[in-house]
Amino acid sequence: MKLFSHLYLRVMLWARHRHAPYYLSGTAFIESIFWPIPVDVMLAPMALAQPQKAWRYATLATLFSVLGALFGYALGYALWEPVVQPFIAAVGYQDKIVLAEQWFQQWGIWVIFIASFTPIPYKVFTVTAGLLHMALLPFIVTSLIGRGLRFFLVAGLMRWGGEKMERKLMHYIDVLGWACILLAVVAYFWLSK
Repeated sequence: MKLFSHLYLRVMLWARHRHAPYYLSGTAFIESIFWPIPVDVMLAPMALAQPQKAWRYATLATLFSVLGALFGYALGYALWEPVVQPFIAAVGYQDKIVLAEQWFQQWGIWVIFIASFTPIPYKVFTVTAGLLHMALLPFIVTSLIGRGLRFFLVAGLMRWGGEKMERKLMHYIDVLGWACILLAVVAYFWLSK
């Protein structure tokens, strides 16, 4: 079933759009607060479509992701009860917030680095950091380092791969797409335990 190859072609068209950097910045901002789709989904095709702008895109993604993280932090810090807590309850994330609190107690600032660099939902930890009144400067520095490493790694891989990688990716996109869906389902059930 060639579902992903059609999507891939469409995404590559969008990645070359003149407003794509604005969409990337907006996505990076809201992903750090509530958006479920990772920034890499936009960053990778944009860096692949225009490798000469890969570092610029990684910078935009990093800066706007950290700005979004600061907004998430502020929500947790100042608006937990009236705004965030009802939203968390509505989407069924109470257990994830409890887990994030436990991880903060166990690992401290390293949780922010891990969440900002890995596929762990960063948004849960930005809000929880504010809720727990984590020191702001370490939060910002750790977020910049973690998000920067992640986004520059993605952009660098796409820049390095270039046209050759784009052709290979097009060849295997359907297999990769279904493998990602399978991994997401496994991760969901593993994390929901």
